[in-house]
This record gives sequence, C-alpha cells and structure tokens, in this order.
Amino acid sequence: MSEPAVPPTPPVPLAALLAREDLGLRQIAGPADPSAVVHWAHTSEMADPYPYLLGGELLLTAGVHVPEAAGTGTYFDDYVSRIVAAGGAALGFGVAPVHDTVPRALVAACDSYELPLLEVPPRTTFSAVARAVWQLMARARHAELRRVTEAQQSLAAAAARPDPVPSVLRQLARGVGGRAVLFGPDGTEVAVAGRGTERQAAEGPAAREVREALAGLARIVRPTATVPTAGPVPTGPVAPAGPGSGRTTSATAPSSATDTVADHHLAAYSLGAGHGFVLGVAAPQRDPGDHTIASVAAVLLSLLTGEHQSGSGAARSSALVRLLLGAPAENVAPLLGGERWVVVHARPATLAAPGPVAASALGAALGSPLVDVGREVVRVLVPADPEPAPQPGWTLGVSAVAGPREWAAADVQAGRALARARATRTGLVRYGARPALADLVPEADAEAHARALLAPLAPALTETLRTWLSLHGSWDRTAVALDVHRNTVRQRIAKCAALLERDLDDPDVRMELWFALGRS
Repeated sequence: MSEPAVPPTPPVPLAALLAREDLGLRQIAGPADPSAVVHWAHTSEMADPYPYLLGGELLLTAGVHVPEAAGTGTYFDDYVSRIVAAGGAALGFGVAPVHDTVPRALVAACDSYELPLLEVPPRTTFSAVARAVWQLMARARHAELRRVTEAQQSLAAAAARPDPVPSVLRQLARGVGGRAVLFGPDGTEVAVAGRGTERQAAEGPAAREVREALAGLARIVRPTATVPTAGPVPTGPVAPAGPGSGRTTSATAPSSATDTVADHHLAAYSLGAGHGFVLGVAAPQRDPGDHTIASVAAVLLSLLTGEHQSGSGAARSSALVRLLLGAPAENVAPLLGGERWVVVHARPATLAAPGPVAASALGAALGSPLVDVGREVVRVLVPADPEPAPQPGWTLGVSAVAGPREWAAADVQAGRALARARATRTGLVRYGARPALADLVPEADAEAHARALLAPLAPALTETLRTWLSLHGSWDRTAVALDVHRNTVRQRIAKCAALLERDLDDPDVRMELWFALGRS
C-alpha cells in the first residue's frame, strides 16, 4: 500500500498546539517528538476512520463510537492501528460528555503504535482546536510566503553583483539552510556555497554520501546524460543506473529530480538544454517554499551561465576558424552579426579578479557573447546598436564605433577610456573623438611611467590618492567616499607624499600623479 498523500499546506508543529494555553491540551501517550506536525484537524466518531483520512490529521473524537466492552478486547488496538495506517498524525480525545476520563486501553494502544494522544479538556470544543490549527497554519503560510519573497528579492539582488553566480549560490544556500552547488557540463563543481563547503579530511561518511548522491542526481538531469530505459523518464526521486548496466538511452533527461539521502533532501535542476550546467541543492529539511526558491535561483543561474545567442554558435566558430586561417576581419564580421562595433574594457568594482562566469554574465548584459577574460580586464566586442550601458559592479571603458578593420585601434581606445573611468571613479566612459593629453604619449611608455612612479605605494594608498585627487583634495569628502575617518585620509596622504618624495600641494605634481593613476 502506498503512503497516504499529505496535503500541500504548511504543517503546524504539534508542540505549538500543545503550547496554546487557551486550549489546555495535554499529551498523555505516544512519543514526545518535537518534530511532529499536523496538517489539519478532522472530527470523526466513526469506528473505522481510515476511509475518511488523507494523512497528517489531528483526529478528534469524543469516543461516541466506543462500545461498553471495548476495554477488554482488541477494539482500541484495531482503532489506533487504522489511524496509523491512514497516516494520522495524532489523536485528540475529548473528556465529557461521553467519557469522564480517557480509556486506559486507548492510552496503551497509542503507546504501542507510537501515536501521540492528546487529552482535550471539557471546556475546549473541537471547533476551538480546529480553529487554532488553522490559525497556526495561516501564520506559517504567511511566514513562508514572506520567506520566499525575501529570498527571491535577495536572489535578484545577488544576480546583479559583480560575482553573480557565487552570490546567487550563497543566497540560495542561506534561503534553504543547506548547500548549493553549480555543476559544470563535465560534472565538476564550478562553485559551491553553504554548509560543508570546505572539503576536510575528517569529513564524515554521511557528508560524503550526500555530496556523491547530489553529483549523481546532477548526472541524471544533465541534458547530455542518459537515463534508464525501463519505464517513463523519471521526474521525481531517481538514481543513476549502475556501471555497465547497459540500460541507457539518449532519451531526453528530466529537468529536475529529487532524492533523500542520509536525512538530507536533495534536488537537482537542469539549467538549459544547450549548456549542461546543473544546480544541486542539499538541505537537512524540506520546507514548502524551498522548491520555489530553488526554481528562481535555477532561472537566474540559467541566464547567467547560458550563452547569449546574438548569432549562432556555428557562425562564431566559423568566424574564428576563418580568422585563424588568415581571412580579413571585414570578411568575417558578417558571420558575427554586423559591421558596426564597439570594444568594451571592463574591470570589477571590487579588487577580485574577474571570473569566467561573471565575465560571461557581463557579455550577456552588454548583448554579446564575444568575451575575452584577462587577469584584470574583461574585453567584450559588442555590436554598436544599442549603445552599451553602465553595469552594476563594473567600471567600463567604451571605444568609438569601429568597423572590423579598426578593431585593433578600438581596443586601444577602450583601454584608454577605462583608465579615465577608473581615474574619475565613473561607471562608464566613452572614448571621445578629440585627443586627450594621454593620447599624446604612447601607451607602453605611459604605463611604464605610471608603474615606476607609483611603485612605492600599496594598493590602499593608491586608491586613497586616486580618490583624494578626484575630489580636489577634500579630506571630508574623501573620508566619506572611502568610509574611513578624515584623520586616516590625512595619514595616508602624508604617507603617499613621503614615499613618493613629492609635494602634493604642487599642481604640477598633482597633474603628473593624476596622469599616472589613469594608466595604472
């Protein structure tokens, strides 16, 4: 016999119901399990309530159905066993007007079958108990909706950060109280967040079992994975076929799958048929809203990891091959989707080096999959229409519009624009047609001069000097911009002057330093 279905409503802890002083309920039999929950209350005076129970109920009875000789036979054993078989969560027995006390045989039967038995005092009506259950359930539903809403907002905010994928995973792990893993197309863990992220040598067998089971679940839902041929394609709890089983086919893999291992609830979500990324979630408990939260995270991660289709992958591959074989850039450009382009140089607003996934997300936001990830700078070749817009968490330099023959020159322009954006602490700077002072000095010479001039300064001093100069030497405004005390700014600027052996009040010195900071 299959397990009874439990209504998809927020459960109410049995302990919360017992804690209601207005009800005066008292547990007199069965296990005192703090995790015990009820899904609703149901009143029945049937001798066999099994056909009328769905599972998870607090069954309330006044004992009208109990025969006079029930205490000497197997009546209560049969009665309680049927409630347990139907999936009843607890039994509430009303004292008066039919019975003055709870029958001892019923107490013994509930202890034997481990069914919580509650004594309902004469002053408490069954309607009051049912109303209390629904009140607690409504509060739980409201709290769960609020938790899901806040989690969705946090996930959306995390997706807009410079490191969107790790940020989304951290928020997801926090939202479900467990562990979130992004598996790459080859099955490796690309990013991990939440409980047990450190791989310690002393890690217990249960944790390893959960990690291995989650990786196995990810293989099931990966679009390129094979699935068992026996029966329909799984959509719920599944397990990978054993090695050498031969029972595999290229049938479409399920988009999600769940399992329970070592008291942990596992779930895996495919992030798109064309990419092979999979989101895995492991949590010690499964709350009603966890699936919704994980689904929102899966959608965001699908957008962040997916390849932006401004042109077909085959066309881009063809363009790359033709360039490698010596074809002129202007002949290759039509395969990439246009003749008018701009080059964008970008650096994260944080000090962290740009990662490939964050760079891909930046390219998608700018409207181009043509992304090159360097050690400090991300370069993106973007169609000129529409114009690139500022991106949260990034500092951008944008070249002038250029055709394929001018791509190399546009790359230099974007680098200069990025230098100006960083020097002026501006989110986006476009290269202007009018030459600037920096354009009069060769790029390599300018960078060499900047490195030599600023070599004595640590990164924190360099950033303080950049901010101080950009704010025209204002101590207070610099302190606010850097979120430090104004005396700290004074100390750092004094240290800069000492290390550089320059008079920072001299306009010529300030101009030279500003020029150097723009090239660093």
